[in-house]
Amino acid sequence: MTDDSLPAEHLSPLAALVDEVLAGVGYEVAAATEAVDDAVPGYGGLFDPETTRDELRCALEDVLESGLSRPAVPEPEPTSDAFVCYVDGSSCGNPGPAGAGAVIMDASENQLARLGRPVGSRAGNNTAEYVALQLGLAELVARYEPRRLEVRIDSMTVIRDVWGGDEPTEPGVERYSEAVATALSSIPEHRYTHLADSDPNPADALATVGADIAAFGP
Repeated sequence: MTDDSLPAEHLSPLAALVDEVLAGVGYEVAAATEAVDDAVPGYGGLFDPETTRDELRCALEDVLESGLSRPAVPEPEPTSDAFVCYVDGSSCGNPGPAGAGAVIMDASENQLARLGRPVGSRAGNNTAEYVALQLGLAELVARYEPRRLEVRIDSMTVIRDVWGGDEPTEPGVERYSEAVATALSSIPEHRYTHLADSDPNPADALATVGADIAAFGP
């Protein structure tokens, strides 16, 4: 898993704390949510509207101070070096609170990881799509040794940049685009499948969670 937090756009201090907890558990949304919920007094939690921002901030700080254990790689490990990665970005307002999600699967499409994170408090959908792809690739190459990869993605903007050779058209996404190119260079065979809006994408819900976190403030 990645050892450090991935780069992000501007986030409120509270959202940045959540992102730090997510980084500590390899961006596994379920593991992060469980850790925070356990630290909130009473029956509150990360997304409980009854939990005050001060309670949530204290819980996040407690989780970070107590140390985080990253989820173990699922057993048995994949027997193939081929993987599928669904990615999706979400921006409420475009630009607005944005999140990224990724789901890593083995060649038989068994889910290996469900990842999500906030992108920024005021970021565009294209930026979120780049971050989602970077997120999925960063965790994939850190956990496994992929030699074949199919990325399932609905953003033609990212597809044209990454696989079509176009220059990024979204301002400020160069660092994500370069990180994606570096990760893909370590995978001998990779291709994309373009998802239509009507196609199911399990990363969509995780991107929405990330956007909800990006909306936290102050």
